[in-house]
Amino acid sequence: MNQQNADVGGHTECASDILAQTSAAALSATLDYEVPPQSGEALPHLWHWIFFRPTVPHHLIAEDGHPQKGGFLPDLGLPRRMWAGGRLRFLSPLIVGKEISRESTILDISEKEGRSGKLGFVTVNHRIRCAGTLAVDEEQDIVYREPAVPGTPAPAPTAAPDDAQWKRELVPDEVLMFRYSALMFNAHRIHYDKPYATQTEGYPNLVVHGPLIATLLMDLVRRHRPDAAVLDFSYKAMRPSFMGNSLHLCGTPSADGTTVELWSHDHEGWLTMTARATLA
Repeated sequence: MNQQNADVGGHTECASDILAQTSAAALSATLDYEVPPQSGEALPHLWHWIFFRPTVPHHLIAEDGHPQKGGFLPDLGLPRRMWAGGRLRFLSPLIVGKEISRESTILDISEKEGRSGKLGFVTVNHRIRCAGTLAVDEEQDIVYREPAVPGTPAPAPTAAPDDAQWKRELVPDEVLMFRYSALMFNAHRIHYDKPYATQTEGYPNLVVHGPLIATLLMDLVRRHRPDAAVLDFSYKAMRPSFMGNSLHLCGTPSADGTTVELWSHDHEGWLTMTARATLA
């Protein structure tokens, strides 16, 4: 069960939840694992994003499927909202079956003019405790954008590196995206409503969730270095990825094995996300 409350100013919010084994098993299946984490075991990194679900009443949902702005997250007068990146420190394990709590604080709000128009940036700090012990210290960057204008040129893409030592390719389909949206209780329509995504938001197809791509990059570390302890992780969205196109997950560890440079690119070779993990 998720319980939330916000202060009057909307700058701090507290929530509680339980790391239910059934939810962990559902994400495990979504990421194509045969055996899920069991009660009492550590939750894999970034899987905490499917908890603390935004259980906002239906009448408070905006046209895009997100909760209406102006509560905890501010209303900057810019309707389009997406995850832009973040930084996490992993201090102790999140244990499946245990109670967890989260204190969220808005750290910064800024606006600027970009190549695609006015942009707003909100940085939120999440401090997550498991059974009372601080486990994850996270900063999340959220970007706000103006409405889509037909014919507006897209920002110039960046070519992805071609020297990956770790590689994995998959094609996000409707089932993967539906399951992940359901696990996050994420009703953002760009992930499941193709007419809305293409006609209202101006995308060529459904947009793959940024958190899903970051989770898959972290998962690449787990698959190649299953015994390594991850100390911190940072990621930055560079360009949208779209359903039906191949998504390439790449990684290159440092010579001493203490860091891993990670990135994803699309079927055309354009960089879609960059990330870095520090290992113990």
